[in-house]
Amino acid sequence: MILAVDDIQLGYTEELVIQGLSFSLDAGEIGCLLGASGCGKTTALRAIAGFEPLRAGEIRIDGRIASTPDYRMAPEKRSVGMVFQDHALFPHLRVAENVGFGLRKLTRDQKKHCIEQLLELTGLEGLGHRYPHELSGGQQQRVALARALAPEPSVLLMDEPFSNLDTRLRRRMGEEIRGILKARGTATLIVTHDQQEAFALADKVGLLKDGRMLQWDSPYQLYHEPSSHYVAAFTGRGSYLNARVDGTTLVHALGRSPLPEKRPIGDELALLIRPDDIRPDHQGRKAEVLDRQFQGAQILYRLKLESGEEIAALFPSHDDYTRGDRVGVALDAQHLVLFPTTQAESFINPPSNSAN
Repeated sequence: MILAVDDIQLGYTEELVIQGLSFSLDAGEIGCLLGASGCGKTTALRAIAGFEPLRAGEIRIDGRIASTPDYRMAPEKRSVGMVFQDHALFPHLRVAENVGFGLRKLTRDQKKHCIEQLLELTGLEGLGHRYPHELSGGQQQRVALARALAPEPSVLLMDEPFSNLDTRLRRRMGEEIRGILKARGTATLIVTHDQQEAFALADKVGLLKDGRMLQWDSPYQLYHEPSSHYVAAFTGRGSYLNARVDGTTLVHALGRSPLPEKRPIGDELALLIRPDDIRPDHQGRKAEVLDRQFQGAQILYRLKLESGEEIAALFPSHDDYTRGDRVGVALDAQHLVLFPTTQAESFINPPSNSAN
């Protein structure tokens, strides 16, 4: 493992900000710490960079101990690159000089070659002579990335890297930067509060709440197999149906389903339904359209089942229904996720920065 974080604790005075945090990243893997403001994700990033002391646990980078409660390797010796939220470019230096700032041990020709390679990799060819204020926000972001990659760090840390960009540019930059990081093969840890950003960029995502890691998993697993109600709510829209165990079958308002092996104790449970778990089916259970949001290729519906329960459903936009229409629907989930009824709300919406 290139980066190993083992049961670390961080805090100020009597307050613990991070409690028992553990995860690891291998070469070329992109990880993300996701969570609401104040959950401790940036503090964890600063500890990995060497800016915060540990109260407990251990951080190892490229097989070397970087931090323990009794030892803290200097930040400049950790082989860690950092991309800051505001880019932190040197305004008085040209693009090429910014990129090559940390390349002090190379000859002039080696430095020039490295800068040219990174400018090409990040799509900045021909812009090496410009100053930061002459670039767009997306170009400045790529300069910051190129500068962080130039010394060939073992680990790259990115703190809310797209927060200063508009929505459309953030999406495009996310795609470009993921491609750059994969081409470079650098283990990368990103911090963000944006679920869409985390899912689009990362191979593994860790959701933090009050300094604790609730789940460290692939974006797919976080969305489709959340470990708790909070994880389910934070990672996407959904709803819960009352479900009853009947032998080896689960009975609910959309019919009967095979009872999954992994389930809470009890016969009365709450079944998590994601919008993409529902498909139109003329032979299926009937539901009334309460509301709709046109989203281009898809339409997000709010439906009321005959049981009185409400669900969200995401249909292709050619399945066009209006309020008051009655439509047939069926459950098309690949696997069922169940929670105790005491944890569930009838309808869940993600935070405003999260996807539907």
